[in-house]
Amino acid sequence: MKFEDLNNLDPNNIGAWPIPVKAAVIVIVCIIVLLLGYFLDIKGEQENLERAKRTELQLKTDFETKQSKAAALDKYKAQMKEMETSFGTMLRQLPSKTEVEELLVDISQTGLASGVEFQLFKPQGERFIDFYAEFPISMKLTGTYHQFGDFVSGVAALPRIVTLHNISISPGKDGKLTMEVMAKTYRYLDENEISKAQKKGRKKRGRR
Repeated sequence: MKFEDLNNLDPNNIGAWPIPVKAAVIVIVCIIVLLLGYFLDIKGEQENLERAKRTELQLKTDFETKQSKAAALDKYKAQMKEMETSFGTMLRQLPSKTEVEELLVDISQTGLASGVEFQLFKPQGERFIDFYAEFPISMKLTGTYHQFGDFVSGVAALPRIVTLHNISISPGKDGKLTMEVMAKTYRYLDENEISKAQKKGRKKRGRR
């Protein structure tokens, strides 16, 4: 078929067209339909599929994170229990009100056992901090480095918590040294004392 014959085709009488032309037209129409179907439907579905894949990946990541946390929950509980036990042990190392005087005697005896001489041993007023009270003691001692070392080691070995602060050592008389130090011991507060301390703290904040 020549190109001139295509120009002579009657669009109103498609049935009279030659079979090759009809076949070509059908193929073209099918291609157009497929393209329209792709752009109007299949492409949209592919975009939905990609979004679904991204959502699936995010959900998988979230699941793995939560699964990891759930697997570590028992470990966290064990750590919390261990911390509570350690805290309870430390709390038991704080003397009660009636034991503070005994602890002061222990510190004094530790000094005498190490060979140091007390020039000053002055307990000061308590200071309430949260659930415990801080009890500072100003001390001035004379002795040698070795005796001071024995004293510090002895204080650290006491069954109750005693901390040493602001240590200052200077030359003394007769070849000895003078050490000034602030020792702090602590005691836990009972419920009534905690309540009073909290009320006192609120009153101070109210005056500001």
